[in-house]
Amino acid sequence: MIELGWREWAVLPDLGLPRMRAKIDTGARTSALHVDAHWRFVEAGAPWVGFRVSSGRKRIRTVEAAAPLVDEREVVDSGGHRGLRPFLRTTLWLAGQARPVEINLTDRGSMLFPLLVGRSALGGAFTVDPARSFLHPRPVRA
Repeated sequence: MIELGWREWAVLPDLGLPRMRAKIDTGARTSALHVDAHWRFVEAGAPWVGFRVSSGRKRIRTVEAAAPLVDEREVVDSGGHRGLRPFLRTTLWLAGQARPVEINLTDRGSMLFPLLVGRSALGGAFTVDPARSFLHPRPVRA
């Protein structure tokens, strides 16, 4: 098992997103990605979700991406608010490991970390030491 700190660097390469700081949260079941906006569309008869992400310290770099819509589920946030969120499947690079994960899209603009990695993305590969941070080097800039 690979040990992680409560915050680490992560990359979502299939979505063309650059490295970002991620909060590793074993209290959250699912993973969540901050998006500025998202929209649904149909591609070849299948539902897709498009989204826009601002990244960097001052959020000046904007990336638009799209992925097949896997599901829509009700999620309860840390404040107890329920909301329907779109889910997609993608690859997560974390601590030098590539993992297939499901991620929901939401507005995390008021949060310090644009990516929250929940326990379903960690299972069987990682343990978390909540007293430590950034145990693994920054990935090469994407």
